Amino acid sequence: MSLFDEADPFGAPPKKKTAHEIGQPLDAMSVSELDERVVLLREEIARLEAARASKQASRAAADSVFKSG
Repeated sequence: MSLFDEADPFGAPPKKKTAHEIGQPLDAMSVSELDERVVLLREEIARLEAARASKQASRAAADSVFKSG
């Protein structure tokens, strides 16, 4: 097996990662594309909420150390 595919000597183009820009037009998207965006955005919201909770916990721990003294 060769390193390169003879049918496609340049290799497959890299897959574009789905991204969403706030405010982008939605008219040209299919229902399945919209569903993918909803999943993507829900995952991003969960990631943001986890980061916020972590920062709040760190802040609360720091506040308790400095306020106890």
